[in-house]
Amino acid sequence: MGIIAWIIIGLLAGALAKILLPGKDPGGIIVTMLIGIVGGLLGGWLGKVIFGVDSIDGFFDLSTWIAAIAGSLILLVLYRVVSGNRHSHRHA
Repeated sequence: MGIIAWIIIGLLAGALAKILLPGKDPGGIIVTMLIGIVGGLLGGWLGKVIFGVDSIDGFFDLSTWIAAIAGSLILLVLYRVVSGNRHSHRHA
């Protein structure tokens, strides 16, 4: 897949992750897109390591979207933990 496809998947997967895990998050569309892109790569890597499958096959493959959304959810949770800790230390 090309870089444009990864940006589109990243934007949509990051947005879906924020919909599935609602809450107040710092960062806008750029952070959402970055979480989605890196999350897609993370999800694909985890799928290959844990299940031994190539989960990043093509733009319209369900496995690509599941991997991207799962990776985005993982990264969104980690981002909230890290940014939440930084935010609370700033006001302490």
